[in-house]
Amino acid sequence: MKKIVTLLLLSPLITNAQLGILGGKNIIKTNLTGDAIGNYNITYERSILKKMSFSLGVRYMPKGAVPFKDELAKLINDPNVKVNDFQLGNFAITPELRLYLSAGKMKGFYIAPYGRYASFDMTVPIAYSYTETGTGLKKTAEVLFDGKITSMSGGVLLGTQFQIAKKLVLDIWIIGGHYGTSSGTVNATNFTPAITTQQQADALQTQLNDLKEVGPFKFEGKLAADWKTATITSTGPWAGVRGLGLSLGFRF
Repeated sequence: MKKIVTLLLLSPLITNAQLGILGGKNIIKTNLTGDAIGNYNITYERSILKKMSFSLGVRYMPKGAVPFKDELAKLINDPNVKVNDFQLGNFAITPELRLYLSAGKMKGFYIAPYGRYASFDMTVPIAYSYTETGTGLKKTAEVLFDGKITSMSGGVLLGTQFQIAKKLVLDIWIIGGHYGTSSGTVNATNFTPAITTQQQADALQTQLNDLKEVGPFKFEGKLAADWKTATITSTGPWAGVRGLGLSLGFRF
């Protein structure tokens, strides 16, 4: 009986000690590899079962120059789409369920099914050529399209997480990927020079028609009847890769 009473009295101390070793049921972390290239992010992870956790990640990249321009230029394969002048920013939310295969809470190798909503804010310069009325000279003009493309996708990530100190964890994304759908609209509302002739209008519309299909994406471009605005709509599949990520977290 004395042993039972002693164990009951000591159980809070034992529990607290165990939690101290584990470091708590919550982790706040950031992906260092993303932060290094200006793709800022933060993730909250919480243990819900011994070998399972739920996490929610938020990512934000301010609008700026597009990375991997050479690869994008090869995909588009159109000299009139000025890839070097692209501007791109993004925002994403990623809920994730992690299944840990080791004995400890939120540590060791894991398999993580996840979903992702992403929004991409972009500026796309498109050039077109026309023959100037009256002079017969060949002219080139450029139109800036601004807008957003959004995507919904799901996938699986493989990785490993371990504690490097009492309150610090290291999360390594090994490999993962997601697949889904995307859609969006970009608009041009300020033409320089302004479109004033049928030759200009026809030249721009011809260029927009040439964008009908780029890789897996389908585009539809249309110049308004008053020649003052133009719109490009985009639909298609969406795919992405997660991997070689390194996140540092605080456990509490």
